[in-house]
This record gives sequence, C-alpha cells and structure tokens, in this order.
Amino acid sequence: MNPVSAKAGPGKVAGPSALESHGLVRPLAAEDLEHVAALFLTKFRHRRRQRDRAIARTADYMRELYLGGDESKALVQIDPQGRLGGFMGVLEARYELNGTALNAAIIGPFMTDSSIDHGWAGPQLLRALHQGEFDLYLTDSANRTSLAFARPMKYQLLPVHCLEWTCVFRPGAMAVAMLRRKWPGMPRLALDPFAGALDALARKRFEPPAQHSSSQRIHREPIDAARFAERLPVLMADYSLRPSWRDGELPRLLALAAEKQADGPLHFGGIHDETGKMLGCYAFYGQAGGIANLLQIQASGPHWGATLDALIAAARDLGCVGIAGQTQSKFMPQLFGYKNVFFHYAGGTMVRSRIADVTEAVRSGDIFVGGLMGDRWTRLSSDDFGRV
Repeated sequence: MNPVSAKAGPGKVAGPSALESHGLVRPLAAEDLEHVAALFLTKFRHRRRQRDRAIARTADYMRELYLGGDESKALVQIDPQGRLGGFMGVLEARYELNGTALNAAIIGPFMTDSSIDHGWAGPQLLRALHQGEFDLYLTDSANRTSLAFARPMKYQLLPVHCLEWTCVFRPGAMAVAMLRRKWPGMPRLALDPFAGALDALARKRFEPPAQHSSSQRIHREPIDAARFAERLPVLMADYSLRPSWRDGELPRLLALAAEKQADGPLHFGGIHDETGKMLGCYAFYGQAGGIANLLQIQASGPHWGATLDALIAAARDLGCVGIAGQTQSKFMPQLFGYKNVFFHYAGGTMVRSRIADVTEAVRSGDIFVGGLMGDRWTRLSSDDFGRV
C-alpha cells in the first residue's frame, strides 16, 4: 500500500490503484490516521483552536485503540479519487451463548465526509462490516443518523439501554459542572456563589436517600481493578449472552478505560456479605466537584438495590455533585425508587445477528451489553484531545 502522496492534497489517502465506481472499503491503516482524526474532530468536537495538536493526539489514541493488536477491524471508505470518504471504528470482542463461542463487533464512531461523499460511504461501510466474520454486531452509542442506517439492516433496538439516568446530589453545583463541561474556560467565581446558595436552599430536598439494603451485614468497600476483573465475570453469569474474556483481556480493557480523562479517575467498589463474599461491584469515573459517570455495575440475584446504594454513596463520599450512567433493565426498578433521578436519551443501543438464538436472547433482554461491552469507555466518547 502506497503512503499518502504529497501531491494528493488534503484529505487524500493511500489506496489500491483500482477503485470501484463509488469507492472501496478496506481495513484502517496507519497512514489513514491523520485524516480519520481530522474528520473525527470536525464531526464530533467542532474544534478550531489547537487543531494540529488535537489531530496528532487523536491519531495517536486511534493507533493504540484500533491498531494496537492484530489486523485492524476498523474500516475506511476511500472514494474513486483516493480520498477518505468515511470511517467506522470497530473493536473485536468475544461472547458466549450457552457455551457456544461467538465473535462480536463493537461499533464505535461511524462518520462520513459530507464535503465529498454523496451518500455511498455509510452503506458501503455497513455492508463491508456485515460481510465479515462476526456472529453479532453491537453498538451503544448510535446517533439518530446511524439508527436510520441500521434500521433496514435488521438491528434490534434495546430501548432501555438507550437511556441515561442522572441522580442529582447538589443541583446548583451540578448545573455549574455541566456549564464548565461545555465551556471549560468559564471562571469559577462567576457562578459558584449562586450554586452554593441554591444548594443550601435545596439541601433537604436532595438529602441522601434511604438505603435499599435490608441487611446490616452487607457492607461496601473500595476494591482495585484486579479484584473487579476477577469478580465481574462471576457476577454476570445470570446472562445467557455474555462476554467471554480470555486470560488478561479484561484487565487490559480496564487499563484502557482508565485512560479516559473527561470525568476524573476510575474508581472501583463492591458490596460484600459478612463472610466476605462479593455480591455486587461497580466502576465509575469521578472527582470532587464533578459529575460522576458510571462505567459498569453488576450484581447477583436480589442485590441490585444494595449495589446501586453503594455506588451512589461512593460518588457522594468522593465529593461528586451528581452521577450519571447508562440504564439497564436489571436495576430499573431500583432506580425508580430514588427521588431526584432523571432519564434522557443518550445513544442508540442496537444488536444484529443472523443466529436465531442470539436474536431471541436480545429480544428477551438476556444480554450483557453496554459499559465495557460498548464504546462509551473510550476516550473518543468524551475527551478533548486539544487540552494541555
């Protein structure tokens, strides 16, 4: 494969000499990264300042994420003139269903360059993906455009997983945190006094809720990433369709997830009974004064309420002003028991498979999806690559 030509001009990417009439699709290569990063920032960050640095950092991260192992599963579409027309981020994963191994594709950023693409890149990328070796395809971050593309291709939508829940601890401080997330340069002194006054007035309304755990013998404590990686596969055994991580894969995945910066460091915790047996665990990003962001929560049997209590208490103890996370059907009844919890659409969660047993498991909600089995844990979901 030829490198990018200096004569090619902006946006042109190395590609085969013979192109199809509307372009072709091939795996992502190292020489594509700068152009893919620039397109990503244009589509999802709208960055104008410090753009060169942001492109370089985004390209470096994409290299680690998509080209760090075996052959890349991420795809690029190249138009007949050799220019980048579109990109689809794809991560390979393994699932199992009743002991049968399944190869899965986790779909991340999906974008086309509207300045040169005439509607061919998106369908070409999806068709190429579906012609691959995967048994199921899933995403938990589809926007409405992607939903429109996927609907005719028989993706199953999981409505509950499309929602995000937010629990407010301090409404004034949370509003300020949301404004600073959108406008990082906003001065603290301009809004903090008003936030403090509002929180003082609303303190009684936003007091910590009563604990759902009926047993005083259940206690929570922080754990490390290794302990979380050890216990999560055990706790998710209730799902028929679930991930199948090989030795060392889950710790490596957690290490990658810990690189995300937008919401603070990654914290782990669990709840235990009096014998020390772990009944539930959680992982979330958070820092004092910020909005905690749930990465993963899992519990066994009837212990979802106690695990959710522990998660929210841990975020409060850290000094967070609220917490948000992807919803799951397993703990929706417990969420409804909290006051000051709000729901909104955050991104489409969809699954596609030609295997009848897989589609039935998805239809019945018997699938572990989202969190670590999605792409919201990557830095591409939220980080600003242009900041110092």
